[in-house]
Amino acid sequence: MPAALRPCRVIPRDAGPARAAVLVLHGGAADSKDPLRPWNVARARMRPFVRSVTRALPDEGTFVGQVRYRHRGWNGADADPVADVLRALAELVDLVGEVPVVLVGHSMGGRAALRAAAAPQVRAVVALAPWCPEGEPVAHLRDKRVIVLHGDRDRVTDPAASFALVRRAAEAGSSASAVRVEGGDHAMLRRARTWHRATGAAVAGLVARIGRGLDPLPAARPGGEPDVL
Repeated sequence: MPAALRPCRVIPRDAGPARAAVLVLHGGAADSKDPLRPWNVARARMRPFVRSVTRALPDEGTFVGQVRYRHRGWNGADADPVADVLRALAELVDLVGEVPVVLVGHSMGGRAALRAAAAPQVRAVVALAPWCPEGEPVAHLRDKRVIVLHGDRDRVTDPAASFALVRRAAEAGSSASAVRVEGGDHAMLRRARTWHRATGAAVAGLVARIGRGLDPLPAARPGGEPDVL
């Protein structure tokens, strides 16, 4: 079985042990057992986000990697990308040891990140235009930090569903908040710089606090209306 984790940033030897990790998850399809190809558009879409996150991180002691999916789709109860994220988390322990993790996921990857947050090492999730079907579980997000960014021109995943999930997560005990990207589309091409900067800043803030042994940042408006960019 191929590795589930592709390192994007190797910790320099003189930086000491890793203090945190960020894993990036791309989107996919609702149903497809097709294997991922190297030229997959959804995977390529996240490369600028990897660069933005890496540039924004406060120091070199954070591992950054991308999760490799076995299949393009979620595939119902199989929830294939969630299994891949859990495999990547196990591989991460072998690479850098037990460190706190921030997951960054787009679309299907956002749903996978939210699900995989049940893993104890995952401290926070930054979900970009996530796929949030009705009834998506939130109880496991208690005591986790969740930040959702969604464009108001998204015609693929529903921003209202994302913001509803944030409200439910906050009610379940998560430190959850949402940001509405005005004019933002699902592919995050409209206002791309805003998407990149906001994601980098969110991840950097989370990693900085986690690295100092602090709890992730509190929600700005728990259970309320989303902030606007």
